[in-house]
Amino acid sequence: MAKRKNQKRSNKKYQVNNRRVRANHQYKDTVFRMLYRDKANLLSLYNAVNDRNYTNPEELQIVTLENAIYMGMKNDLAFIMDMNLYLYEHQSTYNPNIPLRNLFYIADEYQRLVVQKSLYSTTIQKIPAPRFIVFYNGTKKVEDRSEFRLSSAYENPTEDPDLELRVTMLNVNDGHNNELMEHCRTLKEYAQYVARVRKYAAEPGMALEEAVERAVEECIKEGILEEFLTKNKAEVIKMSIYEYDKEFEEKKLRKAEYEAGRQDGIEIGRQDGIEIGRQAGIKVGEENVLKRFIEKRLRKGMTLEEIAEDLDEDIVVIQKLINDNSEAI
Repeated sequence: MAKRKNQKRSNKKYQVNNRRVRANHQYKDTVFRMLYRDKANLLSLYNAVNDRNYTNPEELQIVTLENAIYMGMKNDLAFIMDMNLYLYEHQSTYNPNIPLRNLFYIADEYQRLVVQKSLYSTTIQKIPAPRFIVFYNGTKKVEDRSEFRLSSAYENPTEDPDLELRVTMLNVNDGHNNELMEHCRTLKEYAQYVARVRKYAAEPGMALEEAVERAVEECIKEGILEEFLTKNKAEVIKMSIYEYDKEFEEKKLRKAEYEAGRQDGIEIGRQDGIEIGRQAGIKVGEENVLKRFIEKRLRKGMTLEEIAEDLDEDIVVIQKLINDNSEAI
């Protein structure tokens, strides 16, 4: 990162309309959100992400919509700094729909900021420029830095869409984005804490509650988020159990949905293959269609591992189909 300089620029304070929104009491808070609710910690995170060196947390103007919830999900942090409106969100689930969610959220934010101004005025109403960041620490392997675009969801994509929204996703798992972590101690230690929870939760025979408590105790003893964990121990344990359990359940749900979709896709593919065979006057069974599929890929030079991955099938099954076909010949 570029050399950090002390910032002297003042920040404009925006008038925010705090209209009440019906709260969803089923929403559970997260450890990440609790950690960065502290303005000093949030300023440290902001400085690390934006290569700044601000020292006064009061320069941050928090504008998080506390009760604005979409599909049971809540934006984690929204604040104004450097004349920009930042939306920070933590995700343990890979979600390419985050640009659309942020579009809904930023529209609500701007509505609050300009509610007392006339949009029919002959002078332009200035608003802070939006910046969207997702801090990802799920188990899916992703790059240290990647980008989602709203235009990727358009059914009729264009090279220059009239409406675009870009979200930067930063991988904040332990061992990733090392330079960023070194400039934000709380983020680095948060990643270490999450890594320990996952490590112990994966151990055979260890209950989730026991795994979380062990991670908390070890981190406190080793000075990892020591002050935060000591002060909020009971709440952090409760939140971590909920978060990990929710992450585990979402994985099971996605696996079930994937398997159902895979079976549907295989069935459609087989029926399409059979229909093609019938149109060509060839009587083929479903297994033969799969064998032909494999033969074509072998001729193209694909390995058994690549074919198995392409079909999302065990390599033993692929090898058996090849052997059966060879014996038939």
